[in-house]
Amino acid sequence: MATQTQMSIYDVLNNHLDGMAKNIRFPALLTKEIHVLDYFHGNRSPLADPTLKGMISGLSLTTSLDDLALLYLATVQAIAYGTRHIIKEMNKQGYKIDTLFACGGGTKNRVFLREHADATSCRIVLPRHPDHAVVLGAAILGAVASGACATILDGMQRMGSVHRVIEPAGGPTRAYHNAKYEIYRRMSEDQLAC
Repeated sequence: MATQTQMSIYDVLNNHLDGMAKNIRFPALLTKEIHVLDYFHGNRSPLADPTLKGMISGLSLTTSLDDLALLYLATVQAIAYGTRHIIKEMNKQGYKIDTLFACGGGTKNRVFLREHADATSCRIVLPRHPDHAVVLGAAILGAVASGACATILDGMQRMGSVHRVIEPAGGPTRAYHNAKYEIYRRMSEDQLAC
């Protein structure tokens, strides 16, 4: 289907999810019966345990586009819950993270961005040129090293720019993600208990 429409598989799945979510309060609610723990290559942070395994609860044997889209959305949510876990652990150590700066390929995926904002309760800042973050960072460091900018923050303010900010949803969406996050953590803790 992606080849026929000349769209990326992510765009096909995102558009399909839009259709599936037309008659529900918010798109994340589509995954109420499927839960993913994204440790398929272990966990690097915050648990730092490469032996952990991924898990899927609520998987059926059907092979429809609906089922693929739901598994995709549940996986995106799991990645976002992993980010939330990292943020929570850092905030326990005194950080006050409430904003994520995104760059690279993920910035092109509206579902990935929305679910990360909603699942983490953090705003997401997107730069004007998200694919050039590494080059821009090198330029900022070069400007500081050469004396053209006094500090890295000065270089960031002079050379970087914000394209848009995605705010997390509140209300029922936040409550849903809080409940799903608890399931995500329970899946992890159940595995660690074995």
